[in-house]
Amino acid sequence: MDIRIDGSSEVPIRRQLTEQVIFMIVTEGIKAGDFMPSVRELARRLKIHHNTVSEAYQDLVKRNWLERRRGSRLVVVPRLIASASIQSRTLDDLINSTIRVARASGYSMQALRERVRERLLAEAPDHILVVEQNAGLRELMEEELRAALQWPVRGCSRTELSDNPGIAIGALAITARHAIADVDLLFRKDRPVVPVGFSAADEHVVRIRSLRKPSVIAVVSASELFLEVARSVLAPAIGNRHQLREILLANENPAAARAADLVFCDSIAKKRSPKAIHYRLLNRESLEYVDTTMKSYQGSQGMGT
Repeated sequence: MDIRIDGSSEVPIRRQLTEQVIFMIVTEGIKAGDFMPSVRELARRLKIHHNTVSEAYQDLVKRNWLERRRGSRLVVVPRLIASASIQSRTLDDLINSTIRVARASGYSMQALRERVRERLLAEAPDHILVVEQNAGLRELMEEELRAALQWPVRGCSRTELSDNPGIAIGALAITARHAIADVDLLFRKDRPVVPVGFSAADEHVVRIRSLRKPSVIAVVSASELFLEVARSVLAPAIGNRHQLREILLANENPAAARAADLVFCDSIAKKRSPKAIHYRLLNRESLEYVDTTMKSYQGSQGMGT
């Protein structure tokens, strides 16, 4: 695990560790089912106190990112299976998992056509529905899907969908990979939710580390959560050598970032900060898979008419 901790940063070490582990999970730097290093081993690697690692691990267990296995070992919780509240998995649950595993293994939905023909012949969705609890993150996901794909895009929270299931009519649901278990429960079994993955920030970290002089780093975003995650992920590269400037579009003009030496922005802020370095939230593979899935549903409807 490429985790870097800077004790001189204003971001607490425990928070740096927790958020970097979560970021690595959602960007698949750490895979579901992987065992985490022991508390003392990770503390030794990072040269931090073992109590800090222990507390960070406890946070991750409480937040359902890690779980304890036999021998007290911690493992990354699989996010692509049904919720733990489901005691027995139905055939439809197994089919949904098979589709996702096949995709992860490089198989196309067309290769599974004979097995899932009944579901592919269902009426095709006519729009994409982004299901994400955090409003700012949801807005970013919607923006990137609209920019990359030809399909209409809408969005809602899990709470809104639970209160009004009609929102899902005619939609292909999209959600972050780590949230799939919760969202999948809100949809019909004949149209599984499509999980999307987030991009890593390696390129952005490298840019900061390449700076020769103490600099001001600005991050511009429409999402408070985006800024919060960026703060922890970039903290080891920024350290006490550089200064971080966070700009939330709802509260501040992005022009305030012009004095910074290096400016990063999300897809919404990019429209107003054309010279900034762009961080695309959704990775290319996910966008391509969403497009392929929509076209597959459209094609299957045509074959059934």
